[in-house]
Amino acid sequence: MRKFEGYRKGINLGGWISQSSLEKEHMDTFIVEKDIEKIAGMGMDHVRLPIDFEVIEDEEGQEKPEGYRYIDNCISWCKKNHLNMILDLHKTAGYVFDDDKNCVDFFHSKELQKRFQNLWRRLSKRYGKEADMLAFEILNEVVDSAMKDIWNDLAEDTIRLIRENAKDTWILIGGTRNNAIVSIPELKKPYDDKIVFNFHCYEPLIFTHQAAYWVPGMEADYRLDYPMTTGEYLEETRKHIAENYAELLAGMQSDLNGSAFFKEYFREAVAIAEKYDVPLYCGEYGVIDRADPKATLQWFKDINKAFEEYGIARAAWNYKEKDFGLTDEHYAEVFEELIQYL
Repeated sequence: MRKFEGYRKGINLGGWISQSSLEKEHMDTFIVEKDIEKIAGMGMDHVRLPIDFEVIEDEEGQEKPEGYRYIDNCISWCKKNHLNMILDLHKTAGYVFDDDKNCVDFFHSKELQKRFQNLWRRLSKRYGKEADMLAFEILNEVVDSAMKDIWNDLAEDTIRLIRENAKDTWILIGGTRNNAIVSIPELKKPYDDKIVFNFHCYEPLIFTHQAAYWVPGMEADYRLDYPMTTGEYLEETRKHIAENYAELLAGMQSDLNGSAFFKEYFREAVAIAEKYDVPLYCGEYGVIDRADPKATLQWFKDINKAFEEYGIARAAWNYKEKDFGLTDEHYAEVFEELIQYL
């Protein structure tokens, strides 16, 4: 399996120009150059920048030139601090990954798909020249596994279009079920030799999302320790949240725990990446700030061991706030040790 060089160890800038109010004051102040300097000082080699389409498009799909300033600034700051960057389209017109009512029409609307591709035409034309430090992630977290064939075809057509302007840029693509690693087998053979297979990992979700208000059935006062066995996490998942969240654990050996769990969980995706000689990248992984910081530290140690053993590149979620902020006060007592295991 090839390594994703230059993108081995990163962090997400979620909540800046994606999943936020998108008000000017917020976008002007949430991430500034000093934050990028701090990230470089943490030993990172890249950042993943989620962006919502509304930053650079109006309701009719026309460009908003002023919105590019935030992307341009981030590129400039990263260059000064010797960081690479992934430009992640987190939300596009007609598709919002965390809104069940606004993530279906996109896959059945040629108009919305054309708008999505036009957006990537603009982005690739503007940023294709930055291939030495900038990669493209064409869409964050496709949800419905039933859309896998439509998604594969749309992604390939979009990559072909991007290549007209960005021949050497790395392009990241993930599968369905919110970019679950078990969806890597759904992906087509890489379009060319600058494709990266991308997944997210928040397993066991009953631990990493304990007390998360957006998880159906989750109690606000629910707390859980780490590490436990896969079987114990599966039992807790079925007891406290929806059955579909148990799907990713149900097929695994019940006695796995610690780094052995992650090594087994990643194994099939690694085999596929080796088959195609394509880099493997985990674009999001992390633990909610309701969890005990020391348990979180152990979780990061264990997943890091598996990343390192397999040579998987990654970016932790999240730099600040968004319930997962690694630089927030919640992690102060373990921060210096924690960043060694990102």
